[in-house]
Amino acid sequence: MSQPAVRPEAPAEASTKKPALDWRSLLQRYGVFLGLLAMCVVLSFLSNVFLTPSNLLNVLRQVSVNAIIAAGMTFVILTGGIDLSVGSLLAFAGVLSAGLQSHGFLVAVFLPLLAVAVLGVLSGTVITRGQIAPFVVTLGMMTIARGLTLVYTGGMPISPVSPAFRVLGDGYLWVIPVPIIIMLAVYLLAGLVLRGTAFGRHVYAIGGNEQVARLSGINTNRVKTAVYAISGLAAALAGLILTARLNSGDPTAGMGAELDAIAAVVIGGTSLNGGEGGVGGTLVGALIIGVLNNGLNLLNVPSFYQQIVKGLIIVGAVLFDRRKRR
Repeated sequence: MSQPAVRPEAPAEASTKKPALDWRSLLQRYGVFLGLLAMCVVLSFLSNVFLTPSNLLNVLRQVSVNAIIAAGMTFVILTGGIDLSVGSLLAFAGVLSAGLQSHGFLVAVFLPLLAVAVLGVLSGTVITRGQIAPFVVTLGMMTIARGLTLVYTGGMPISPVSPAFRVLGDGYLWVIPVPIIIMLAVYLLAGLVLRGTAFGRHVYAIGGNEQVARLSGINTNRVKTAVYAISGLAAALAGLILTARLNSGDPTAGMGAELDAIAAVVIGGTSLNGGEGGVGGTLVGALIIGVLNNGLNLLNVPSFYQQIVKGLIIVGAVLFDRRKRR
């Protein structure tokens, strides 16, 4: 008896639907940038001054000091550390450069950078060799550097600075303020170091798992010491720019600068546990803080409320980071 013919099944229809957009992944990757964009859109409607070229350049110039400090802080936090001394190092570099004006531009720039880099190396050495928590060591360095600043100045500002030196804070290259150019150069260099060199890979490795990094042959003590030197250099450079803008070396400058720098790094998506993040996000985080401050000023919001809003954004960024890692 012949078997009934089996009707071949129709081939499955090729799916022509595109995969659904993964909004969660998109938000995790570009959430900070989208937040900055949304903030700019809202402020452009609330204030007709916000999007003017002069105001935008003013925002970038004001952001430059915090952004440069935050670039150095990113290296430290990527290793799982913290640097609370950057505000005091900024002030020390600033007054030292103001006091060296009579020795010429190069001395007034490079000697403060060198001096603060040495203090950064000192912090890193005590952390690595003494096996002391970075929080404690850099808190001590914060006090030491502020004390050195007050001793050097007698508690009084040092002014004025030379016209050549003032270019660092008030100069222009075509229509772009020099502080913005310096900031962009710092971020370009920092990005290349982190993503394109063995040193950058070692920074990420230490933040990911320091014990594994050590067993794989990385000189963890040397890398960790270097990142505190980098953080000090960034703070010193920011101090030179601020001194040039103010036309004075102010011994009280940089109060709270460490908090704004840490905030920029955290808002930018770098994990406080280390090993994840980068300077691109840090720059966006610094811009968010700068745009927020500028927008609230344009809207005549009292400074006390501005601190509350900034604090809420920082806590929100940390909560978002924690949820992202679950």
